[in-house]
Amino acid sequence: MSGLLNKLPSKLSTKIPAKLPEKISDALTPQANTPSNPSSLKPVNNQFTKLLSITKYLPTAARSTILSKAFGKVVPYVGTTGVYYETVEPNQVVVSLNNNKPVQNHIGSIHAVAVTLLAETATGFILGLNLPSDRVLLIKSYSVNFYRPLKKGQVAAVATLSDEQRSDILDTPKGEMVIPCIINDRESDSVRDPITVEMTWAWIPKAELEARRQGKPFDKATDADNDNKTETEAEAEAENLSSTDNK
Repeated sequence: MSGLLNKLPSKLSTKIPAKLPEKISDALTPQANTPSNPSSLKPVNNQFTKLLSITKYLPTAARSTILSKAFGKVVPYVGTTGVYYETVEPNQVVVSLNNNKPVQNHIGSIHAVAVTLLAETATGFILGLNLPSDRVLLIKSYSVNFYRPLKKGQVAAVATLSDEQRSDILDTPKGEMVIPCIINDRESDSVRDPITVEMTWAWIPKAELEARRQGKPFDKATDADNDNKTETEAEAEAENLSSTDNK
């Protein structure tokens, strides 16, 4: 872990521009939790939240660097692009990308695919942080309007979920949600609004995905029964099956 702490980037701003399209502004502004207005929901227990709990006492810059390295291994393509995870919390994810040569297009602006990847990363990870471990997320569609180039400096994407949205995700075994995201070039002197992106994500039970892969029908009732089993019951059943196999 100590090797990941070398050459740490300086702390980055996570400021949200004041002027936003109404739909995006309404989606982002109310959800941000502060010490005076903390979230009342407990984090979901999955691989992402476990990693967050391990790193939560580290300094901000060190924590962001370690999370960027770790998440870059989870999604290798994202890791090779240089996406940096600044804020990773159940209610808000902020990721950024420096405008370097490898991610530029022919006019020196950040490539449209890189901008889309940034939005997909922010919205996908915030959904992943709130998704129980027995489900899997899938991107369905997205809408983005590249009405201006992102030519200067660092670009950041901000995705936010309200406590109500988080509860809906937790209580819905199979569903979908449009998660808005803003893309802002932080060093630009442009007075125009930031680029806005709407990502539609879906999630389904892992058991259903596995059944699809095997070309088998998915029994929702059986899956619900399995979800309702206690850990003790599950262990007892596994032990019984093991005993039967050994006879």
